[in-house]
Amino acid sequence: MSNLALPPLRLAVVGAGPVGLALALLGARLLPDAEVTLFDARAQELDVSADPRTLALALGSVHLLERLNAWDAGAAQPILEVHVSQAPPTLDLLALKPQVLLRAGDERVPMLGAVLSYGALVAPMQRAWEAVAAAQPKRLRTHFGQPVVAAKNLGNHTVELDAGIAEVFDLAVVAEGGVFADPTQHQGRLPKGRSTVRHDYHQTAWVGTVTLDGAIPGRAIERFTRDGPVALLPLRPAPEPPLKAGASSSPPAVQPLGHSRAALVWCVNADDDPVRDLSDAQRAAVLRSIFPDEAGCVLAVSPLKSFALALNAERTLVGGRQVRIGNAAQTLHPVAGQGLNLGLRDAVALVQALRDVASREQIDAALRTVEWQRGPDRWQLIAATDFLARSFTWRWPGLGAVRGLGLAALDALPPLKSALVRQMMFGRRY
Repeated sequence: MSNLALPPLRLAVVGAGPVGLALALLGARLLPDAEVTLFDARAQELDVSADPRTLALALGSVHLLERLNAWDAGAAQPILEVHVSQAPPTLDLLALKPQVLLRAGDERVPMLGAVLSYGALVAPMQRAWEAVAAAQPKRLRTHFGQPVVAAKNLGNHTVELDAGIAEVFDLAVVAEGGVFADPTQHQGRLPKGRSTVRHDYHQTAWVGTVTLDGAIPGRAIERFTRDGPVALLPLRPAPEPPLKAGASSSPPAVQPLGHSRAALVWCVNADDDPVRDLSDAQRAAVLRSIFPDEAGCVLAVSPLKSFALALNAERTLVGGRQVRIGNAAQTLHPVAGQGLNLGLRDAVALVQALRDVASREQIDAALRTVEWQRGPDRWQLIAATDFLARSFTWRWPGLGAVRGLGLAALDALPPLKSALVRQMMFGRRY
């Protein structure tokens, strides 16, 4: 018997990024009577697989994508360890090192998470959606190349979306957003009365890739400095270019033994940016002075791109029959690398709540449940990343030393360290 009163639930998903596609795939699988319509401004024929932006997924997110048949393990680099440390000056107390090492082996899991490009994540998710939509065209619909320009809650507990033609749905989920998205880009679609927490960190994130010598495979690095955190995320070796017709059949050039690639996220003070005017060679030299020996040696740095960093968090996910999840609900400082994972957990919680809806009258109660359930996970992560990001702007004497002492204490307390790792992998709801 259907768990939804007839006619079927009409669900609109705005945004075909990772979070929107995950929500659409979950709705197709777990809400078998619902009509799911996916909107995105980009053209469907646009090849997203070449998008090189780097994303980090926690183990819980990897498990979700595996269940959705949307995970390409061959395109991802597993994270086996995370090494976090504080750059000098630090307190030399009880011979404790200002660092903590988190290992997948200590938690008896194959990996803590994985690193892959945006294109390598989204392309298989889109293929999975297109496959299920083609198999059930009457209830699963796709509108690429149709940006949603307006959304309005109606008095009969429905929502009207305008994507060139006005359509009415029982629920619209806005899941648009991007890596380091402009926190003001979706303001025009907010229902009146919504409240947002905003803070400009006056920091810039410089992102690109580095070549390392002597790095431990699968080890991610985060270094806390006076100006902000600097992170290295391990990448899979670059693929060899295909051999052109008529080219020499001699063995192709290979990556030198011991050399590896990593994605770089380098956060600095935007008001006195120490990176902007440096050449690539000078940036490599500075990074060599910043990172500990555990990172390996930085040999080269690619051209870097910069993004302004700010907090932009909706106080509530729900506004009438509109819900915002993922980067549409919160854009966070990258210090913890957990923004995408938080959005995927938003999607899971929403679909699970809708599974229990027996009539349209129960949708509002289900949305209130989602708001209540997601609150602790959302706000704990928002508060933690906000505190860390702000702390790099404080110039209190000894602050870096105290931060280093906290890392050392965490490393010396295995139960606390294990609890932190579990929360990083699966979120607070587990």
